[in-house]
Amino acid sequence: MDLLHYTFFQHALLGSLLASVACGIIGTYIVTRRLVFISGGITHASFGGIGIGLFAGISPILSAAVFSVLSAFGVEWLSKRKDMREDSAIAVFWTFGMAIGIIFSFLSSGFAPDLSAYLFGNILTIGRGDLWLLGALVVVLGVFFYLFLRPIIAIAFDREFARSQKLPVRTLEYALMALIALTIVACLRMVGIVLALSLLTIPQMTANLFTFSFKRMIGLSIGIGLLGCLGGLLLSYRWNVPSGASIIFVSILIYGACKLGKSCCRKKAAINRQD
Repeated sequence: MDLLHYTFFQHALLGSLLASVACGIIGTYIVTRRLVFISGGITHASFGGIGIGLFAGISPILSAAVFSVLSAFGVEWLSKRKDMREDSAIAVFWTFGMAIGIIFSFLSSGFAPDLSAYLFGNILTIGRGDLWLLGALVVVLGVFFYLFLRPIIAIAFDREFARSQKLPVRTLEYALMALIALTIVACLRMVGIVLALSLLTIPQMTANLFTFSFKRMIGLSIGIGLLGCLGGLLLSYRWNVPSGASIIFVSILIYGACKLGKSCCRKKAAINRQD
């Protein structure tokens, strides 16, 4: 309980809550729409924006946000062309972003000492600016999904049906891709580029074990994500290991435990029916 008196730990707890809400909302769309690979490409492409920011002397988070959104739009546009496969479009931006990030990082004056924080994350280093960014993102996501929840669900489950209902499918898809990119960037300081995708998919996969309802998946994902963040923080403090990796490790343990528990319940139910 003494940890609660430290400002950095208070920031980490608030950041865990905000990130869980943001990832729970947009991550449910990612998993339902099967955009995990695309989100992985955007995540790694964001490194290009970080490198440009370090080279230009501006906020790496700001430049990563711009670069990620543009990359998301580029992937969405190329993947809809008939002359290019979706996985090829993702690979183009994935590798281009990483290459740009490496080049500009080494061209910047001196090696940036905090570069590893963007690669692997450290939730204990987030400040008020990061919290304000996450808070603003949560508000935007909440309002957007509240206003357009039905069209989003229609697009997530059946894009052609949504188009037949005269819904603005293309506009909503680009808006959602931008929100995915912004959520990824907002979580970089927590878990880093290498692990950011896990925060957007593992809690949602766990929630999907118990429900197929889009709304319930969002609620369960938020709770499971927060549990993983808190467990990872305690593990990081107890064993002095990187917080980003420990958060994902605990989240995977939760998924494994839920998967095993559900499998055992199914076997038990099958045995009872046979008896």
